[in-house]
This record gives sequence, structure tokens and C-alpha cells, in this order.
Amino acid sequence: MPLEIIRNDITKVHVDAIVNAANSSLLGGGGVDGAIHRTAGPELLAECRTLGGCEVGQAKLTKGYNLPARYVIHTVGPIWHGGKNNEEKMLADCYRNSLLLAKDYQFESIAFPLISSGAFGYPKDLAIKTAIAVIGDFLLKNEMTVYLVVFDKTAFMLSEKLFSSITQYIDDKYIEEHPDDRDNRLEERQILRELYIEEPLFSSMDAPITAEKSKRSLVDIVSQLDETFSQMLLRLIGEKGLTDAETYKKANIDRKLFSKIRNDINYKPSKSTAIAFAIALNLSLDETKDILLKAGFALSNSSKFDIIIQYFIEEQNYNIFEINEVLFAFDQILLGV
Repeated sequence: MPLEIIRNDITKVHVDAIVNAANSSLLGGGGVDGAIHRTAGPELLAECRTLGGCEVGQAKLTKGYNLPARYVIHTVGPIWHGGKNNEEKMLADCYRNSLLLAKDYQFESIAFPLISSGAFGYPKDLAIKTAIAVIGDFLLKNEMTVYLVVFDKTAFMLSEKLFSSITQYIDDKYIEEHPDDRDNRLEERQILRELYIEEPLFSSMDAPITAEKSKRSLVDIVSQLDETFSQMLLRLIGEKGLTDAETYKKANIDRKLFSKIRNDINYKPSKSTAIAFAIALNLSLDETKDILLKAGFALSNSSKFDIIIQYFIEEQNYNIFEINEVLFAFDQILLGV
């Protein structure tokens, strides 16, 4: 999967390079920085002494030594001062320059912590937003597997506005099928709020795009009855005027998997893969149900995963990285492979 959010200890992740949220001296510290130095061993500190420090937003490379990762990319995140000192740009530079350094060395995989969100005080929901925006933009133009590693749930926060909007939508949809469970759902919502929310607001959902839903004609439906999933997918890619690369990157799908789908007319994808392509193609809810049916699946109001997908489609937010951010926060499988 090109971008995957995982719960893990970054010092245990097997990738070409892990990213160290370092201080400007590069000589070790607390948190992620200290853990990486302790695991890598004294050779890492010795090499870091030769680098002459690092400016905020920049990135420098060392070997990984005793780490499972072959290399460490050290980057210095900004200290949060209320968002008025160019912190967002500096944080974006950390991710961007680390990715570009990995690209220069032809790395195939890289793992990031949530930079600046610990002792440096950067609000977790804003830190996540910047990380996903920069990584997502990079992956739309480049081939690489990227992991965003969070140690536990307390390190991963949604904004109050986004959380409230989605949980209300889940409540409404779920109650349509299970009206007797309303009290249980409200109690669960309060528990989730206490665990996973941090201010300030997540701004990307502040102004959802509105447009008429596409309508399907009976002639269109009948003419496409005999299509397989693969045939329908390739037809829709052509109709949308997209290239294969644009499609699988927007779907957060590995190129090799897409090649299998293209070359096998009877390929049966997983449900998350089928939905990922629906998101990449900006399909309406009806069209999404059609392509899922070709793969042998359906959307249900009894599934929290399905309801979250419906929420984003109805809001016409087709950013798969933002959708996966929410799915992760609600303990659901991610879209893609």
C-alpha cells in the first residue's frame, strides 16, 4: 500500500529508512529521537556528530546500524508557537524534504513518526493533516511505500468538527436499521470523543463541495450487466479520462496489483480495493454500489466502515488519504491493498 497508517514502534519497522524527529543538534534527545538512538547504538551518535546539526525543515541521512531499517533520515520539526510563526510550512518541509531525500537514494519504503506532535507541542490533528497532505501529494507523482507510524491512540486525533460530523452521520444511518440501539451508540460516541479528539478544528471539511448526484439510466444499467469488475473499472478509467498511473495512485493501490487487475478479466478484488477505485474515480454513491456489486460486495448501514465511506462520497470528498485517516481513527480497515 503506498500510504498506510499503522500502530507500531518505529524502531521496529522494517523499511529502507525511518524518519527521526530530531532536535537541531542531531545528538539525541527524548521521545522518538531518544528511542531511535538507543536502538541504533552508539555508532549512530558518532555519525551524527559529523553532520554539523540540521536546520528546521531540512533532512539529513545516516546509516541505521542496529535498527531493522537500513537508514535513518533525521529531520527537525518546528516548535509550536500558536501557528503564527510559519510552523505549518516548516512542518510540511520536514515531510517533503525527507521524501525527496528518500527518492534521491532510490528508497522503496519509508516510515514517519508524527513529527513535532510530542514535546514540540504541535496540535496532533493539525500535524496529521499536514503529514497526510504532503505525503499524499508526493505519492500522486512518485512510487514509494510510506508508513505513518503512531505508537498508540493518544497520538492520533481528529478535530471536534470532523469527529462530530461523522459520528452524527453514523448514528443517523445506524439508527435507521437498529433503532433500539440508540442509547448504546450515544454512549460509544461519548467514549470515542474523550479518547480521540483534540482541538483546533480540521479545516479541510469546513466547506464541502455540493453538486447533483449522477443518475443512472435503465439503458446504461442493462447494457453493462455482463461486465466483470475488471472490465467495468477499465471502462470507467477511460470515461473519466484518467491514465492507469493516475488511477492506482489516487486509489492508494500498488502498481503491481493494478497490473494484475488489468490483465485478468475475472479478477476478484477485496472490498477495500474495490472501494478505493470508486474513490479514485470520483464515483457517485449509485456508481459505487454498481462497481462493488461487480466484485460481489454491497454497502450496509450495519457496517461502520460502509457508513464512513458513504459519508465521504455524499460529501464529495474523494481524498483517499483523508478517508483513511478517519477509518484509522475509527478502527476500520484502510482503503487500498
